[in-house]
Amino acid sequence: MQGHPTSRITIPSWAWEREHTAEFLRRRDVQALFQFVRQYGGASQMAISAATGLSQGRVSEILNGRKTVTAFEVYERVAEGISMPDPPSRMLFGLAPRNPGAFTGHNGAALSAPPRLPAQKSPDRGEVSNVRRREFVGLAGTALFQATSGSMLDMDEIAAALTRYAGTSRGTVRSATSLRELSQRTHSAKVGYQACHYTALAKHLPELLRNLDDAATGVEGDDAAQVHALRAEAYHVAASLLLKCEERGLSYLAADRSMRAAEDSENPAVVGASARAFTRALMRERHYKAATELATSTAERVDSAMDEPTPESLSVYGSLLLSGAVSAAKREDRGQALSLLDEAGDAGERLGGDFNYQWTAFGPTNVLLHRVSTAVELGDAGSAIDYARQVQLDNIEVMERKVTLFIDAARAYQQWGKTEHAYHALRNAEEMASEELTARPVVHQLINDIRTRASGHLYGSVSELAKRVGA
Repeated sequence: MQGHPTSRITIPSWAWEREHTAEFLRRRDVQALFQFVRQYGGASQMAISAATGLSQGRVSEILNGRKTVTAFEVYERVAEGISMPDPPSRMLFGLAPRNPGAFTGHNGAALSAPPRLPAQKSPDRGEVSNVRRREFVGLAGTALFQATSGSMLDMDEIAAALTRYAGTSRGTVRSATSLRELSQRTHSAKVGYQACHYTALAKHLPELLRNLDDAATGVEGDDAAQVHALRAEAYHVAASLLLKCEERGLSYLAADRSMRAAEDSENPAVVGASARAFTRALMRERHYKAATELATSTAERVDSAMDEPTPESLSVYGSLLLSGAVSAAKREDRGQALSLLDEAGDAGERLGGDFNYQWTAFGPTNVLLHRVSTAVELGDAGSAIDYARQVQLDNIEVMERKVTLFIDAARAYQQWGKTEHAYHALRNAEEMASEELTARPVVHQLINDIRTRASGHLYGSVSELAKRVGA
């Protein structure tokens, strides 16, 4: 729910220029921000709710310190609702400027140093670097993300592959061996993603995308359908990786390519699998209603295409319902979110176990994992932890899903104010798959949020974690 346009809150410009204001903006302390809005904007809890689109109950819980904010999209909604100045307050809050031209030369030159608030300490070089990186991650589709481990996810190469519309050198698939090789390489890419081997995947994915696009120009009949299905899978992997790294424009493009290739394959299960990537891309742009509608309508399409459901179609159907549940939760539609989770649960029971058909990792356990995610999105930290404790880790074969559980648990503990528990959840995630932490800016922000609430020995431990993952 977006804030009502007539409920904008006006705060004097001088209030934004106070040094204390800069301090809590850097910490992303929404509780302090709401107190600031009440003091200098004269806004009630109801007014803040109307402006930001958050429920009044949630605003009250944030103000009372019972809930914290960790979701990037909520930071965006809050900043927009209270008309946070641009520049420099949005940048201090860790958000990209609404007007990027204010920070670049007219000729597109490199980003200049952000303006400083009066009478405040100038940010050190590391802080400026992190701000710039966040801006380019969100605004430039060809940004590079570099982790402190020395690995680099080179988005330029993936960007070049995605924008290669009409290559001058086109190959053809001349034999079953070539198709088999493409199939094996696509399979390896899917395995690499689910294993959280993002650095290696980023290196090999661009060539695979180019080879598959070239192959699609030289085949017909059944071979063409197979190549298009492989293209749909490969672009799905690309979209998923780009979403991890918050490459918003490129991820949307890759998801669209996956959907188009899936339609060309004329395979409903492949179409449904690609729709999952498109749903996540829509969610990343905060188009939650459209994401929910795409997920549910495609699930119905997959279901109706089969006289009798196959394990593949049932897995895709259930996974789409799970995606729809998360997007419904993000728009705070609790009723629809819980209803879709229950429907997905029924599908998981019909499937009869946890499998990885169509790379969905779908089954009763994955439904439980999404109950955790949905509870976090709804701000139900206690429920999220209760669900997490019910998960049997041995039932999760896909590492990406297992690590996501611990990250969601960390988010829930942070919302609950249990900082030490949040840290330990992230440490478990790091031990299982460190690249899941190094490659995700949203996890970096979570770590920094935890650090702002930590003290003593815990502060040092969180700081060491932040250094290891490049937060």
